[in-house]
Amino acid sequence: MSVFASLVEQLADLLRPLFGLSAAAAAIIAFTALVRLLVHPLSRAAARGQKARAALQPRIAELRRKHGKNPEKLQKAVMELHAQEKVSPLSGCLPSLLQLPAFFLLYHLFSSGSIGGEPNALLTHQLLDAPLGGRWADALADGGAFGGAGVVYLGLFAVVAVVAYFSYRLSRRMTEASAATAGTAGAGADPQVPGAAAMGGVMKVMPFMSFFTLVTVAVVPLAAALYVVTSTTWSVIERSVLYR
Repeated sequence: MSVFASLVEQLADLLRPLFGLSAAAAAIIAFTALVRLLVHPLSRAAARGQKARAALQPRIAELRRKHGKNPEKLQKAVMELHAQEKVSPLSGCLPSLLQLPAFFLLYHLFSSGSIGGEPNALLTHQLLDAPLGGRWADALADGGAFGGAGVVYLGLFAVVAVVAYFSYRLSRRMTEASAATAGTAGAGADPQVPGAAAMGGVMKVMPFMSFFTLVTVAVVPLAAALYVVTSTTWSVIERSVLYR
């Protein structure tokens, strides 16, 4: 923790000539961008995997017609097809899962009063008038929704709402395209396909997941909220490019 805190402080010092008292907030945004760049190859692989799974639907439909009366043989044939084409039904979950450690690291860092036995100097940093270690409830208690810190959160909520809207539309298009491809192949999600049930559930819930970001931003420290907002915005732009 102390090593990571020192890195954030050093990055903030580098950005201070440009961002002044909000340099630590800019450092968190830069850190988020770095994490997303590191995860980007997996996101590209996930996009290729989804397109590959869509391309396999006609062949899976043929296997279903051929082995429909023998579920065990059908499942084996479908698994062999996925292995042959090197397609993982759950590859799309990896980019999100690998970002969780970075989020929890920031959450813990800006929730701790001390680091390594010393006062946590990062808690003195702000984004405009909002402390990076504060929460929305703190902003409401200190000046209300339209106070200095409250306005910062209103700005974040506005950004999240816009991003959530575009994410919702993008997810709906992806879901409808997937359903149309499955329908053309002859059926919907096949329970014999490895991970089909899990992926089907994820696809149904995905259009609404982005709206949960509003709740997250409201309850976590502002530093962690910045990570979530930046990462969510990156995700929408990235998905719009990779899945077009």
